[in-house]
Amino acid sequence: MRTNVLVCLIIVGGFVVTSALSYQANYGASLQNIEQVSRLASGSMYHQLNTTFSKPLNVSLTMANDSLLKLLLSEERDREDDPSYDETIRTYLGEYHELYGYESVFLVSADTGRYYSYTGSDRTMNPEDPANDWYYDLLKSGEAYAANVDNDDAANGEVTLFANCVIRDAQGNALGVVGVGMRIEHLQSLFRQYHDDFGVDAYLVDAAGTVEVSANHDVGENLNYFDVHPFTEEQKAELTSWDSATESLGFWAGESSGVIPVESDYVVARFLPDAGWHLVVERDTSELLTDLRLQLAETLAVIVLIVGVILFVITSVIRNFNRKIVNLTQSIERERRTAFEKATQHLFEDIYELDVTNDRPANEAAEDYFESLGAPRGASFSEGLAIIAEKQIKEEFRDGYLNTFSPDKVLEAYEAGREELRYECMISSGGEYYWLRITGRIVKNDEDGAVHMLVYRQNVNAEKLREGHMRRLAMTDEMTGLYTKSATERVIEQALEEDRAGLFAFFIFDIDVFKQANDRFGHAFGDTVIKSFTGSIRSAFRKDDVIGRIGGDEFVAFASVPNEAWARRKAEELSRELDRDHVSNGKTWHMSASIGIAFAPRDGSDFDTLYKHADQALYRTKEKGRNGLTVYGED
Repeated sequence: MRTNVLVCLIIVGGFVVTSALSYQANYGASLQNIEQVSRLASGSMYHQLNTTFSKPLNVSLTMANDSLLKLLLSEERDREDDPSYDETIRTYLGEYHELYGYESVFLVSADTGRYYSYTGSDRTMNPEDPANDWYYDLLKSGEAYAANVDNDDAANGEVTLFANCVIRDAQGNALGVVGVGMRIEHLQSLFRQYHDDFGVDAYLVDAAGTVEVSANHDVGENLNYFDVHPFTEEQKAELTSWDSATESLGFWAGESSGVIPVESDYVVARFLPDAGWHLVVERDTSELLTDLRLQLAETLAVIVLIVGVILFVITSVIRNFNRKIVNLTQSIERERRTAFEKATQHLFEDIYELDVTNDRPANEAAEDYFESLGAPRGASFSEGLAIIAEKQIKEEFRDGYLNTFSPDKVLEAYEAGREELRYECMISSGGEYYWLRITGRIVKNDEDGAVHMLVYRQNVNAEKLREGHMRRLAMTDEMTGLYTKSATERVIEQALEEDRAGLFAFFIFDIDVFKQANDRFGHAFGDTVIKSFTGSIRSAFRKDDVIGRIGGDEFVAFASVPNEAWARRKAEELSRELDRDHVSNGKTWHMSASIGIAFAPRDGSDFDTLYKHADQALYRTKEKGRNGLTVYGED
């Protein structure tokens, strides 16, 4: 009896300890999985939202910089009782509605407070009405644009996400606000899809914590995100002040107990600069805890059953039972490895194991891979790594590859407590390069005490191409293919920062009396004028020069020049080239351009200063009768 009791106590103790450790390990691994899935989901959602916001914002900015719209607003008082004036505004807004398909297109006059939509003049803005706070707050803020969610009265109160831009005259005075809107249900549908696919909840939150958009709440509830989530004051401050457009903020919400948070939500936040909001993605752990506790209860029930059986048969079958336990453990491990390999085969190209401490391959797949590249059988890990770099890795990525995965670097990372190394590079296959993400998981082998690394290789070429395409779309004007105004400013500022000693010419081109072309022949004809004008400018400059469309008929070129005389000759040649008849569909209109030129660093060393001085030169050209050029500082 004493022997049976002692054996049972040992078995029960061993099972309890093993179950507790397994519970903690599974819990930690599940939390890591939650963090990874949440970050990946937030990154994908962030890129989709950036695309969703940037297009309506660019459309609104285009209208806000349209000289035709500014002219119409300046005539409003004189034509206030003229029915044709409302019709002109309605037609203008309607053309943008037809062109881009946005459900809402509107204009508010700062002078009269009249609110126009493409369906007609709807109402007059009242500063006492809280529903109009978005308009007056934007004018007071001094910002160029803002986003807001509101009911669209012109569309039966449909909840709409608006991109609003301030229209300013040449002196910077606000003439009004123009914008477009899309139905909020599009964003809510996106959030629901990510909830269904990845189990995450997403919110768009402003700087005060107010929920602007979510899939779980109705717009207009005035819900504060922090009222329903267990955040500390430090976490609230960190989230609302996070303003990085390139990095994400991730943390476990609420107070933590030890290393692992207890029944908390994992939160990933990213800042959307175009909207001025934060994308907050969260994942609940309550379901995970319920499953793990159920597993623990099932394990304890199995333990009780096994102990009862052992008490009944231990005297006669103890040795045979131990053998079966060993065989069962080995079988479970083999099944686990097989299941893991099957689950990861569709995600990764190959999985290799390397003995970093002893500088050698640790599985047959790694040895076969080294041998396929020409390494002798039994070659070390370092030798195989050098051969891979030489034969497969693109030259500009080789040093980074070796500095990441060489044995000494892996051991340094292990000593520093890192569990994972990652490197993205271009690798060849059949003579063609593609993007590959290489992930190394660093573990300590229980059998020999050596540091091992499991290497996973994942083809991410499609992801990289998609990211590059989205970046180009965000920076490009849809009609002309040139840089947008915001992209033009960023690229020029970067060029000035990188070369402060060089000589640069800053050109502004304005199509003379372009409104005449639209009024006489229609906007479709006007679009052909802009495309023809764009083609002439693009052909006159080099591939590396910066060319952008910063308004409806206003363009900018920025180029490194050998001297000021060279830039003047370039402008004179282009002025003669643009002085021509434009013909489209049997209609003819004489086109010409006014040009203003400023030089960096003489006339300024930043975009705003150069733009201001070149614009002054442009208006001097117009004063002299248009169809010519003026250099800033010269008459």
